[in-house]
Parts: sequence; structure tokens; C-alpha cells
Amino acid sequence: MSSDPLLQPYQLKHLTLRNRMMSTAHEPAYTDDGLPKDRYRLYHAEKAKGGMALTMIGGSAVIDHDSPQAFGNIQLHKDECVRWLSELADDVHSHGAAVMIQMTHMGARGKWSTGEWLPLIAPSAIPEPAHRAFPKAMEDWDFARVLRAYADAAEKVQAAGLDGIELECATHLVAQFLSPGTNRRDDDYGGALENRLRFLRQIIGAIRDRIGAKMILGVRMVCDEDWQKGLVADDGVAMARALKADGQIDFLSVIRGRAATDEALARVIPTMGARSAPHLEFAGELRSEVKFPTFHAARIQDVPTARYAIEAGKLDMVAMTRAHIADPHITRKIMAGHEARIRPCVGMGYCIDSIYGGQAACVHNAATGRESVLPHEVPPAEIRKKVVIVGAGPGGLEAARVAAERGHEVVVFEAAPKAGGQILLTAALKRRREILGIVDWRVAECDRLGVQFRFNTWAEAGDVLAENPDCIVIATGGMPNLDLLSGGQDLATTSWDILSGAVAPARQVLVIDNTGSHAAMTVAEYLADRAESLELVTPDRILAPDIGATSYPAYLRALSKAEAKVTMNLRIDRLERRGNRIAAIFTDEYAGIEREKEADQVVIDYGTTALDDLYFALKEGSVNRGEVDVAALLKTRPQTLTVQDGSYRLFRIGDAVASRNIHAAIL
Repeated sequence: MSSDPLLQPYQLKHLTLRNRMMSTAHEPAYTDDGLPKDRYRLYHAEKAKGGMALTMIGGSAVIDHDSPQAFGNIQLHKDECVRWLSELADDVHSHGAAVMIQMTHMGARGKWSTGEWLPLIAPSAIPEPAHRAFPKAMEDWDFARVLRAYADAAEKVQAAGLDGIELECATHLVAQFLSPGTNRRDDDYGGALENRLRFLRQIIGAIRDRIGAKMILGVRMVCDEDWQKGLVADDGVAMARALKADGQIDFLSVIRGRAATDEALARVIPTMGARSAPHLEFAGELRSEVKFPTFHAARIQDVPTARYAIEAGKLDMVAMTRAHIADPHITRKIMAGHEARIRPCVGMGYCIDSIYGGQAACVHNAATGRESVLPHEVPPAEIRKKVVIVGAGPGGLEAARVAAERGHEVVVFEAAPKAGGQILLTAALKRRREILGIVDWRVAECDRLGVQFRFNTWAEAGDVLAENPDCIVIATGGMPNLDLLSGGQDLATTSWDILSGAVAPARQVLVIDNTGSHAAMTVAEYLADRAESLELVTPDRILAPDIGATSYPAYLRALSKAEAKVTMNLRIDRLERRGNRIAAIFTDEYAGIEREKEADQVVIDYGTTALDDLYFALKEGSVNRGEVDVAALLKTRPQTLTVQDGSYRLFRIGDAVASRNIHAAIL
């Protein structure tokens, strides 16, 4: 038996959990027609395979039609869900883990114009700021219907063989009843805390009446909204004590904060630059007060913090939810003594933000969510080959790591003195330095696997061919793109110039964002406390449209503090000299006129243009002439395409193909 606190078993009612590691409910948007089919199953089975004790699925599985999907939620009101939940439970159980589901009615947190276009419901007719939909205040028949829907959903979960149910009481309908800020009723469900708690108690009662006393039932509850109009910590303690005294629930998963605005959500789910485990001590204090099984998750992304949470008695089960998206095998690596090999969560929030764009993805684990085609553990190759990679940015490093894991001999050429590529520029902003974990982990893995690095080497075709490679991967990235300017390119400063330190910030700076993502916002935040005057200009109708809800608040806080000006709907055309100043000439497409702004410095971000000279120099000598068999690629079959005689296969990846992002380069 290990003495590690994280590896000790935990008895929850009749269920023995094999250790203290879990993943809390989150919705990766992997459902198919609202059902947790194979992709959903494989994602959770991988975490069970990786050694955790409990995986919580659902991330708010919805119980009725007037709680429409927001981001691919499981639809528990569908009878077909039982089959898929059962298959998922069997798979997770086969790997020794338990599985529970979080279910909810989302209340006002949604859109009436999706699904069946039913009106949303809430305790009071108060819209949630983040979604802006006006709900209907619940009537008597709504209560009966919702209680029945909760019980029906619980019965399906029980029939599917899951180990338990968690009720979402943190941001959705139940939480809207609990909070005095969103519950303005004057009947038995409003006013005093006892009344605001009534609906939750009725839900718990309806579920117990339907499924009996044996099945595990818990709540994930907001115990302090950190909002002047809302619940305070004393309310959280009082509610937890009341539910414990009722004797019908078995655990409490603690939430602190409010998700009704993007800024507040970014504090509930802290991202890069926020302090580690900001709500852990709060959860521990509540556990101490109530003396009840307590779970918690909020930026617990490293093993020592998780270990402290258990050893110090702060929690009974500790959730490293986003960390397990980055590496589902954390627990297995701890057990094997390979803690240093855990792929780190860098807190970028790409997993959460990408949900709203379609489906969750870890910024630097391409296998997450793609378990049916990409293995988390790279298998060995049948034949050892010589692989030469040019470029040690994230894509090149991943190519080197995977090739070396397969057993190939790998040589990496890099023009810079160290690995990292554009990630090194991003890390110039102190708040985002955690992103270096993407590089550091890969460099450490490559060192372990014997990859040879040739730094400070601008590789030419002859250098590459002298290695007698079987395969060449061009990962040379790109260079700043100024093609959007019709003139005055020599007057422009790029975001690379500023973040690398090659050019000092001027007194008055214009930042032109033509990508709508992190790059321009990173340089803007960097300049916020360095320039005396800062203006950010974008051709879009909103600022940074490609940055997700949990990530952009940190940028806006910095810009607001600096009193930076933001101007929308202007598209840059050219730069012109005005004495010792620079004029930026914009097109106002709506007014049909040109507009001009002067500054000491104009910083432009327009992505990159591919640095592909070496690729084209090597193309004619390759057996595939650089061509990719896309059908084989998508099915992860070998690239065997041969179009001519040659001594090597040639591929290019990442920004050497086109300007994209870290995840694209690694994938």
C-alpha cells in the first residue's frame, strides 16, 4: 500500500473509490444528437484507464426540453440515452473507476431560440447577463413538471448502471432559486433562505422517491456567490448543514463564485495567470464546519496542490479536471513513480473556450477527444527510421517526441538558441508564462528519448540531406505578415518586435488587431503598462471574437486599468509618415470613407506568412513531392503515397503550412 494521500481509498456510502482523484462534471460537447455515444465514452474511459477513481460525466446533462443544449449537453429526457449511458458505465467500470452524472435544468442560463423554441423558466423573470434571454417566472404547474422530469432522468441513470447522480446547484435553475439576487418571489419559494432552499429539497425528495435510498446522490452547490446581491459564505454553511440534516444526499461538491457574467465565470474557472487553487481553502473551511464528504475543483492543476488538499483535510476527493484533459493518465504516472512525466495543464483555457466553437480540445494534447483515432500512449513502430525535423516550435517538438516514442532516430534543427518558437514570444507577457510548460514538457520528453537538437543552426537543404533521412518534417513556422497593408510596411512594428524586445514601446501606440485572437491581445496587454497612451483598433464589430469567455476578461481588465481606447469597425489600409509620427489610414466600410489616426508607433498583428523556402527546396527530391494522403491522414493510416523516385518522405506542419494556432500545429 502506498502512503501517498492521493492514493488512499475512500468509502462513499457503499462505494469504495480506489483513490482520491476525480474529474468533475464538464461538457466537452462530444455528444451525438444529444447522446453520449462512442466519442463521449472513449474520452471518459481513457481517464478511468489512467487510474482515477471517479469520473463525473454530463457537465449539466439536461432533464427536459425547455432546458435546451447550450454546448452539446447530454439530453437525459431522451429514452435512448439509457443504452449509451450503460455502455459508457460498463467501459469505465471495466477499468476500475466509478462514474456518476451531473444533471440539471438550466433555467435562465440558455437561449429560447434553440432546440424547440420553448420559453425559458426561472424563479423570477430576470435574464442572466451572459445569455440575455428573458425567462418566464415559474408557475405551479411548472414545479410539478420539473420535479417529474428530475425523477424521470434519475430513473434512467439508475437503469443505465451508473454509480451516482450529482445535481447542478451552482449556476442553473436551482442556483437561481437559492440566490437572493435572482429569486424575488414572494411565495413559499422566495424570501428567507429556508424558502429559497425548498425547491432543491423537493427535487431531492422526488428523486429519492423514484430511485430509493441506496443510489449515491450529491449536489454541486454554490456556497458563496462572491456577489454583493447573492449568497455569502454563511449561507453556504447553512444550506450544507440543512441538506446534511435531511439525510438524503451523500456528498457536496463546493463552488465559489457566480457564472452569470463572463468576468465572474473567469473567477469561478480561473485561467492562466490566476493563482493556484483560489477556492481550496474556502472549500476546506466549509468541510470543517459541516463535516460532510466534500469534493472540489478550481485550478488544482498540479499534483503537489492536490496532495496537500487531501493530506491537510481540505477535501475528501480532489478534482484535477482540466489537468486530466491535458493528461488523463495522471494517477497511473503517480503510481508508477513518473510524476515528473505528467503532461502539465498550462491553464490556457483552450479546453473550455473551444467548447463554444464546437468541441473541447486541450491546447497541447491532440489525443484528447480523439481517442478513437489517436492514442494517448504512442505505440512503437515496426521499422526504425531516421527522422529529421526542422524547427523546434510546438509542432516540431511534438513531431520529435512522437517519432522518438515510436523508436525512430530523431534530429531537430533549430535556428534559435533554444526551443519554443512563437510560444517564447507569448511568454513575454508575465501573466502567460505558464504556457512555457508546453515547451518544457516536450523538451524533457525528447531528452529522455534521445532526440538530438542542433540549435543556432539555420538549416539548408544540404544540412538536412547530409543526415540521410527517411523522413523530413518541415516545422519552420512563419514570419509576421504585413500583406494587409497597401503601403507603409516599413513604418509598421510587429507584435513580434515588441514581445521579443527588439523594439521598445513608444509613448503613444496604436495596436491593429486583424486576427481577433490571443496574439494581438497579448501584445496589447503587454503594452498596457508600458505605453503612456494605447488604442486598440479592429475591423470586427466585437473585440477579439476568437477568444473564449473565460480567457478574455484578463485582457480586458488590463486594458481597462490602463484606460486604453478600443475602436471597432475600422480596417487598416496603409501607413504614412507624418513628421516624426505615423498615420494609420483606415477604411470605414459602413460610412464608405477613410479615417486617419496618428501615433508614435503602430503595432500590427496579422498572423504569419509561411516560412517555406526549405520545404520547396526539398520537395523535388522526395518520394511524395510533399503530398499528403488526406484520407489516410484522417484515419491515421500510414502515409505510403509515392509519386516519384526519391530517398525520403517530406511533410510540413503548423505555420509552415498556414497561420493557425498551437493546437493545430501539435495535431
